[in-house]
Amino acid sequence: MKILITGKNGQLGKSIKRLLDEKCIDNLSSFSFIFTSREELNLENLENIQSYFVSNDIDVIINCAAYTKVDQAEEDQNQANLINHNAVRELAKISKKYKIKLIHISTDFVFNGHKEEPYTEDDEPSPLNIYGETKLAGELAIISTMPFNSIIIRTGWVYSEFGNNFVKTILNLASKNNALDIVSDQIGTPTYAYDLAHSILNIVSDENFLENEKPTAILHYSNEGESSWYEFAKEIISISGINCNLNPIKTKDYPLPAKRPKYSILSKKKISQEYSLNIDHWKDALKACLQNL
Repeated sequence: MKILITGKNGQLGKSIKRLLDEKCIDNLSSFSFIFTSREELNLENLENIQSYFVSNDIDVIINCAAYTKVDQAEEDQNQANLINHNAVRELAKISKKYKIKLIHISTDFVFNGHKEEPYTEDDEPSPLNIYGETKLAGELAIISTMPFNSIIIRTGWVYSEFGNNFVKTILNLASKNNALDIVSDQIGTPTYAYDLAHSILNIVSDENFLENEKPTAILHYSNEGESSWYEFAKEIISISGINCNLNPIKTKDYPLPAKRPKYSILSKKKISQEYSLNIDHWKDALKACLQNL
C-alpha cells in the first residue's frame, strides 16, 4: 500500500513524518509512504501532476499542500486559486481515474463566523476572504468529481514545532517586547499539527477506509475546547514563563487585508465517533508542543 503525502515541508507534512519515524501507530507496517514537495510534484503545473501519476503507482493521497497566506491571497488570487482549487480538482480527477483514495485538508475559514455554536459538517459554508473561497472551491471540486472514496478534513488555527505559526511568533515577539496587543474577539480552537497528523494516520489505517467504497465525506478536526487569540497567546506565555504583558484588543483595532470569521469553532463529534478518536484539549496539546520546542 503506497501513501503519497503532498506538502512535505509544511507543518502537517513534517508532523506526519515525525509520527511515522516514532512508529507509534499500529497497522502501518505494510504501508510505504512517499513525501513530495514542489520539486517532486509541482501542484502549480497541472501537466506535471498528470505525468507524476502516470509514473507512480499510488493507493492513497494525503493532500497537505495548500496556499495558506491568508492576507496575501487577497492580492495573489490567481496563485491561491491555482493551488487550493485547480490543483485539487486535478488530484480528484486523477484519484477517480486510478481508483486512489484521497484525503484533503481544508479550513474553518470556509465559514463566515456568524454562528454562536460549533460548526457541523452540514452547516452552509460562506467564506469571508479569498483564501476561504479558494479552499471551498477545492472542496466542491472534490465532491463533484469524486462522489466516493475521498475525505475532506476541515481544521484551523494550526501550529507545530515546524515552520511559521502563531505559537512561534508569540514566543519570538514576547522575548523581544515588554507588551503585546493581541486580538481577543475572534474565537476558535488551536490545532496541534501532531495531533491532526495522528488522527489522519488512524483514518488511513482503518480497514473501513481502505477496503470499502464509501461516499465522499466532510469531517471536522481540531483540539478540544475554545479560545481567543488573546487567550491562546496568554497560555503560551504562561507555560513558557516569559515576562511579557498582553493587552486584549478588538479586530477593528488590528485591521488586516483579509476578513476573519469571529467564531470558527468546529464540532468534532462526527470524526470522534466514526474513527474512535480521543482528542486532547488544546491546552494539553500546547504543553506538549512547547515541551518539544
